[in-house]
Amino acid sequence: MSTKPPIVLSRLDLDRIDALLERMPPTQAAQYEALRAELDRADVVEPSAIPADVVTMNSVVTFKDEDSSDELTISLVYPAGAGAPGTVSILAPVGSALLGLRVGQQIEWPTPDGRKRTLQVLEIEYQPEASGDLHR
Repeated sequence: MSTKPPIVLSRLDLDRIDALLERMPPTQAAQYEALRAELDRADVVEPSAIPADVVTMNSVVTFKDEDSSDELTISLVYPAGAGAPGTVSILAPVGSALLGLRVGQQIEWPTPDGRKRTLQVLEIEYQPEASGDLHR
């Protein structure tokens, strides 16, 4: 497996995702070990210090699936906001993979059928921190 790129998280996002995982029953939380591992390896900074080219919660991001060359634009949301068209939950494997990546970075992510795909962040159309929404 390829080395994972460094990721940057806002302290607020980390606190909220941690709280989400803490409230789950242990059997459910066990499904999100990959997300927990991503959180543990992240460089955590204050929301005001997040670079504008980093995917944060509630960002609108365009990425490319390197295997199919498909380009997708999604909004990375908490589970309560998922289900609407164009949204992906942080708890979905692709959501966990995107969080904290910078424009231009690639990461491998597992698909529900157990294969690995490689995705690359192409553009961030909206990032709350860059727009001044530090406490969204």
